[in-house]
Parts: sequence; C-alpha cells; structure tokens
Amino acid sequence: MSIDVKDITPVSEQQIRQLVDLFYDKVRADPDLAPIFERVIRDEWGPHLQKMYDFWSSVMLTTGRYKGQPVVIHKRIEGLEIELFDRWLALFGESCAELLDAETAGLFWRKAVRIAESLKLALFHRPDSPWPMGVA
Repeated sequence: MSIDVKDITPVSEQQIRQLVDLFYDKVRADPDLAPIFERVIRDEWGPHLQKMYDFWSSVMLTTGRYKGQPVVIHKRIEGLEIELFDRWLALFGESCAELLDAETAGLFWRKAVRIAESLKLALFHRPDSPWPMGVA
C-alpha cells in the first residue's frame, strides 16, 4: 500500500494560493488597508501575490521558496501603524474560516498570529517606551 503525500500533508499549495488570493481580495476592498497596499504595490499585484504564495509555502510547507526580508520591507511602508496588524489578522482569519476546514484554518491562524506579533515587535517596540495602550 502506498501513501500519497497529499494524504499526510495538511496544507496544499493550492490551498495556499486560494487563501492568499481571497485574503488580498479582502485587503484591496478594506478601507483601512487598501490605501496603504495600493500606494506601495501600485500595479504590481502579480509579483506581490507570487511573493506571498512563496512566503506561505515556506511558512506552512517549509519549501524555502521565500527569500525576502519582511521586517526591512515593512519598515519602509509609510503610514503603517500597529493597529493595522489587528485588521490584517481579522481579514486573514475571515479568509481562513471561509476557505479551509477548522484544523487547516487553525494551522494558518497560529502562524499568522506569530508573524504579526514578530513584525509588531520588530517595527514598533522601543525598549525605552511603553507598549502602546490597547495593543495586544
């Protein structure tokens, strides 16, 4: 009896692509996030989405395809505020719930929360000042 790899891998490349596409459809329609993404990405959505497919493939399947530096990239984004990460997570969570079964959605969600927390710490934490009120 042979075991098909897809039977033991809880996440597929197709799921990653579908999730990224659905999530960024929501981002592009969001009144808080859309202006920032449009200003930064402009008409380069194709390359950005490909980079996000590679990123999530690396995160979820350890493919190593993503070669970027997210902290460096996000530091350059004008108008990026810590509160926007909560909105990002909300839209990501909605996308996971709409598209994936509960177990797979949970796998993505836990990774997304860790990523958001890491980015918030790298971008906004200052040892000499208190963490912003109301920010988890």
